[in-house]
Amino acid sequence: MRILLIRHAEPDYTHDSLTEKGRLEAELLSRRMIQYDIRDFYVSPLGRARETADYTLSRLGRKAEVLPWMAEFRGRCPSPVPGRPDISWDYPPLVWTSFPDALDPVKWIDNPLFDQGNVREIWKETTDGADQLMARYGFRKSGPIWLSEHNTTDTIAIFCHFAISMAFLAYLMDLSPLLLWHRILCLPSSVTEVVTEERIRGQVSFRATKIGDTAHLESAGERRSPAGLFPECYTGIDSTDPAVNGGDFSRNP
Repeated sequence: MRILLIRHAEPDYTHDSLTEKGRLEAELLSRRMIQYDIRDFYVSPLGRARETADYTLSRLGRKAEVLPWMAEFRGRCPSPVPGRPDISWDYPPLVWTSFPDALDPVKWIDNPLFDQGNVREIWKETTDGADQLMARYGFRKSGPIWLSEHNTTDTIAIFCHFAISMAFLAYLMDLSPLLLWHRILCLPSSVTEVVTEERIRGQVSFRATKIGDTAHLESAGERRSPAGLFPECYTGIDSTDPAVNGGDFSRNP
């Protein structure tokens, strides 16, 4: 089985839609997506993801099922650093790494930081949603692997958001989502691809073959959007706002 996780194109977060550049990104993405043989399409309920998906769905005359749990990861808890955002995937490095089991795929959620807020609740919502989705295709999680009696080469595509896609990916691959949230960024309209490996009959693991791929932009000469990055170099002011446009890609091809 193959799963495509597509982050929405460049967002206008204020209006939960796409910017003018984002609409171009979604158009370029659609030209790429129609080359895949996709069994099922899914989409987040949020406007920026649905608008991104519409470009592909319109070209194919297809519809996508809305997955409510695929809305951007909504887990929040008070930051221990005054003035910092309460977004669990935007904590400064010394905050999230201070917990000894931060990288443990099971124990990361026991961080006392999450004693307040709703991170644990939203994580359970995410894993329950993932279990239900994967069960449709005959998969059942068993510790660090998945079991399947009838694995296939089908492809599904999910138009969603960075943090929730990394949470889903972490659950599929038995990783701590903190690792993916803070060490990887999938830029707007990027495609992440994971495939099953069934080396022993009925025992399946997932491996990423693309992470945050933006070939559809680069091949068209369209610059990648930095939405989601914090500043590349220190600006002289500690960053207290969520990452929006921190990178400078003007020097990149």
